[in-house]
Amino acid sequence: MAGGPERGPAAPGTGWPGDPATGATPVARTARDVVRLARSAGAAGELDARASVCRACPRLVAWREEVAQLRRAAYAEQPYWGRPMPSFGPADARVLVVGLAPAAHGGNRTGRIFTGDRSGDWLFEALHRVGLAAQPTSTAAGDGQRMLDTRITAAVRCAPPANKPTPAERDTCRPWLVRELELLRPRLRSVVALGGFAWQALWPALATAGFEVPSRRPVFGHGARVELPAGASGPLLVLGCFHPSQQNTFTGRVTATMLEDVLGAAAGHAAGPARHPSAEAPRRE
Repeated sequence: MAGGPERGPAAPGTGWPGDPATGATPVARTARDVVRLARSAGAAGELDARASVCRACPRLVAWREEVAQLRRAAYAEQPYWGRPMPSFGPADARVLVVGLAPAAHGGNRTGRIFTGDRSGDWLFEALHRVGLAAQPTSTAAGDGQRMLDTRITAAVRCAPPANKPTPAERDTCRPWLVRELELLRPRLRSVVALGGFAWQALWPALATAGFEVPSRRPVFGHGARVELPAGASGPLLVLGCFHPSQQNTFTGRVTATMLEDVLGAAAGHAAGPARHPSAEAPRRE
């Protein structure tokens, strides 16, 4: 469109708010590259930078960049991020929230996980109510939103077609999550998995990161709770939560109270003695 923003993904180091990468950031082009670059990341900022330029999954690269080129009509005058999603939040967080993947016209547009779509509206409002986010809204990178002792990430860092990553794409992306868990481990107290996909992706990542996990994978449900053996910062509480997708919120399968209860349980465990309502009994997905 004449006079509109340049189409296509944001080039690293060109001024996008919060962009952790530069033109010199190494790029993963194969699954083996992902393993190598994730393992060698010495800090969360370096990990975020490397993950945010990954090109290891051809289908996901093609889709996220096509979306950034074509854009939705409602956002035709806006630039699109069009790259993998860096995590959002402090490097020493005590709470980790794990989602499925960024939305094509949400995070893939704004450059921040769970930002720019209705799922994110629900999530950030609940995070704010339980004291884990500075503001009740997250509209764009650089809007002043801050996470409070909490970090948000995704099992798959790129927006997938039809919001459905393949098992191979999930597995290729896993080393980024593994390294994130390793870096967070000294202070991490609570992990919330949003949806069954994130729950399934989380357990092998926890095991590879050195956490002692059950021999049989726990069953996912809303309010599912699994306490792992104590580490340096105390027992790790893993919580399941139905994803605040539009399908779930429109049908009442997820309510604001349900979401707040699970996130409040995570916040309470991370802070020490429970200060927030406990998550409700598990409901099967």
